[in-house]
Amino acid sequence: MAFESLSDKLQNVFKKLRGKGRLTEADVKAALKEVKMALLEADVNFKVVKQFVKAVEERAVGSDVMNSLTPGQMVIKIVNEEMVRLMGSETTELELNPGNEQTIFMMAGLQGAGKTTTAAKIAGKLKAKGRKPLLVACDIYRPAAIEQLKVNGEKQGVPVFSMGDGTSPVHIAKAALEHAKKNGQNVVILDTAGRLHIDEAMMEELQKIKETVPVKQTILVVDAMTGQDAVNVASTFNEKIGIDGIIVTKLDGDTRGGAALSIRAVTGKPILYVGMGEKLSDLEQFYPDRMASRILGMGDILSLIEKAEAQVDAEKAKEMERKLRKAEFDFNDFLDQFAQLRKMGNLGDLMGMIPGMGSKLKGVDMPDDKSMKRVESIILSMTKEERSRPDLINPSRKRRIANGAGVDIAEVNRLMKQFEQSKKMMKQMSGMMGKKGKRGRFSLPF
Repeated sequence: MAFESLSDKLQNVFKKLRGKGRLTEADVKAALKEVKMALLEADVNFKVVKQFVKAVEERAVGSDVMNSLTPGQMVIKIVNEEMVRLMGSETTELELNPGNEQTIFMMAGLQGAGKTTTAAKIAGKLKAKGRKPLLVACDIYRPAAIEQLKVNGEKQGVPVFSMGDGTSPVHIAKAALEHAKKNGQNVVILDTAGRLHIDEAMMEELQKIKETVPVKQTILVVDAMTGQDAVNVASTFNEKIGIDGIIVTKLDGDTRGGAALSIRAVTGKPILYVGMGEKLSDLEQFYPDRMASRILGMGDILSLIEKAEAQVDAEKAKEMERKLRKAEFDFNDFLDQFAQLRKMGNLGDLMGMIPGMGSKLKGVDMPDDKSMKRVESIILSMTKEERSRPDLINPSRKRRIANGAGVDIAEVNRLMKQFEQSKKMMKQMSGMMGKKGKRGRFSLPF
């Protein structure tokens, strides 16, 4: 998970600060030295780190902080605010022309950054907002690029315009606009070709497209796994063709995440979205304040609520809450919650969004998709009566269930224990996460 190492190191620094009743200038400088090393190890740009630490120090070494009743907390607050400022302070949306006026986005980036998949993800998001997008296959060089876009477009229910690999991308882009006008599509997303590295031919092609069609925004897709290279790529693209926003992909992987912290400061261009997985739904709006909160181990409860609201059926949630209150929760409900949880994404990432939970999960093996499927097979090996009345499951029934699911009886015992623990935890979570007002009330599937 991105930023995990950085988050751990920063939390250790803050723990030391909180442990001191009073802070001296030397204490602050020693803490910031550790912060500086942690950021550099996370592959944050050196100049960005230098400016960040300087900004924090100027604010932290002052009488307001030193004489505060909670100086450690004040320093952490300053670090949080400066980190938000570093990443752009405000959330930036894609710019869309008003009404039914056509909007053209050009996707750019190196090969392997996930540009084609991201184009389809963006199309899906815009479609959900009531727009009528058209995906355009302008990558005529990479084998199977056109087919990949068609497959992803079909999954999103978004049409794809293609003229094969025998027509120039400039002509394809021009023809796509006419096609979109005739068919009432008001957003055109151009999936352009990438290269293994930046070259003049690619830049010229992108420039020609921009000269030929009225591109509203050029969106650069960069791979977080490439670290500082992603920042260098963003700088070069911005200098050569001009970019309006950036999407950072693979931020869910085993990456140090420094690119997400450096790109805005180096290029001056906002991060629009971050890719958090391979599914076409795994694209999150980039909120600088929420990202800073995650990095500093403070959780991200708003994103968790939004994920739940997007995936959890409101009526089912209401019924679940009623069952929890009346202690009627059974294995049918457990199975249903598992299905909804899998829709929301990686369990470790979700739990890490709850304030204070990240550190508690250290060394805990969170269930992955494979183990979740095994749990489902155990539950499905139970009879309807056993699923409705778990108290009926005695040792002989457990053996039958284990045989039916093809697992060891120990796994069935483990599930029974998890089921009881989940009932208690879900009851607590239901109360803690209940939300009134415009959002209505819901429970989370944990």
